Amino acid sequence: MLNKIVIANRGEIALRILRACRELDIKTVAVHSTADADLLHVRLADEAVCIGPAASADSYLSGHAIISAAEVTNADGIHPGYGFLAENADFAEQVEKSGFVFIGPTADVIRVMGDKVAAIAAMQKAGVPTVPGSNGPLDNDAARSTRIAGEIGYPVIIKAAAGGGGRGMRVVEHENTLIESIALTRAEAKSAFGDDTVYLEKFLGNPRHVEIQVLGDGEGNAVHLGDRDCSLQRRHQKVIEEAPAPLIPEDLRNEVAEACVNACQQIGYRGAGTFEFLYEDGAFYFIEMNTRVQVEHPVTEMITGVDIVKQQLLIASGNGLGIQQHNISFFGHAIECRINAEDPHTFMPSPGTINYFHAPGGNGVRVDSHIYSGYRVPPHYDSLIAKIICFGPDRDSALRRMSNALDELVVSGIKTNIELHQRLVNDSEVRIGGMNIHYLEQKLAAEAES
Repeated sequence: MLNKIVIANRGEIALRILRACRELDIKTVAVHSTADADLLHVRLADEAVCIGPAASADSYLSGHAIISAAEVTNADGIHPGYGFLAENADFAEQVEKSGFVFIGPTADVIRVMGDKVAAIAAMQKAGVPTVPGSNGPLDNDAARSTRIAGEIGYPVIIKAAAGGGGRGMRVVEHENTLIESIALTRAEAKSAFGDDTVYLEKFLGNPRHVEIQVLGDGEGNAVHLGDRDCSLQRRHQKVIEEAPAPLIPEDLRNEVAEACVNACQQIGYRGAGTFEFLYEDGAFYFIEMNTRVQVEHPVTEMITGVDIVKQQLLIASGNGLGIQQHNISFFGHAIECRINAEDPHTFMPSPGTINYFHAPGGNGVRVDSHIYSGYRVPPHYDSLIAKIICFGPDRDSALRRMSNALDELVVSGIKTNIELHQRLVNDSEVRIGGMNIHYLEQKLAAEAES
């Protein structure tokens, strides 16, 4: 078992990792910026090291500073959480070369899955369903690109191989704008990601966003923990997630999950990971793999009873997978609302001091949050301040519990999006389930016009 790890993150996920470490008797080192000295996990950790100023580039994105903190505290490993350096292959490689355990996949696997073109090729080899497309990067042959797009059928979408988060994408409706769109996307990709590789796919008009959680030991053994629906999004950012994904045939659900397990076995995947899909007209289409723990991992934990972060730590300690597929059972339904420090109407960030915080409670209610009364939300980072997760024996009961939990939740002193979540969990379409990825933005646009 690892003896001591550096938690190379902040906020709720850092506290989540610390709690898992305590259950496994692993000592913790909290690294933090000058703006985060009052974070809850910093106060609770066995040791704390300030690694730089408020700016992420000089602190949480400084691999050298994080590794130095591991050296001076005699840590064994580094847990990157999500965001920041969690999917940075160079950082993972530097951690391992410095003699520490990177609590995540190998650098080689991160590189493959971080390259959309390489990832699609790997998935096709493993039998994971992918979106019809160019099956590789587009070159400067205009005739070839035009032929591929014509065979797929318009509309198509041009994507940057190194893109993500909704950036580096352009939809093409007609052939006469295809070549210009490829050139524009290539230029934007070069500027934003330092890589002008682009590829082409069929554009799906009204898909859902469904993802599958996996665990692998890096030795060819892997399991899946079911799926999640993350379709309620704004500007490609998830707002509400749930597990399992509603209104999907069980045979199809199982078939795709098994294909993901097969892919993990083929690539030697180590740790926790998530296969993300678009789901439309009864078919799954792979879009990318996140090689880290997800923000929404608690909904999966609630319906399986598997502690995903503890599994990450156990795998990284060399204990392998402590569970097999036949040991995993699924029960009930879980929903997560992301509570952000932002204006519920303009969505502008709302940093400042929290005068009073009261968390909801009751049967089936979980709160993952680092905030407390008197805590000052800094303006430098992501606005996520809490996750409310509600579980019930079925979807309707989980929604009802979430509605009650949101009514109980109090965060005063700053603006939050609690009001938006209250409207959503009581929305008639959300109650039915199966919304597509455009539903929330269309709802907000309609409300703004009325």
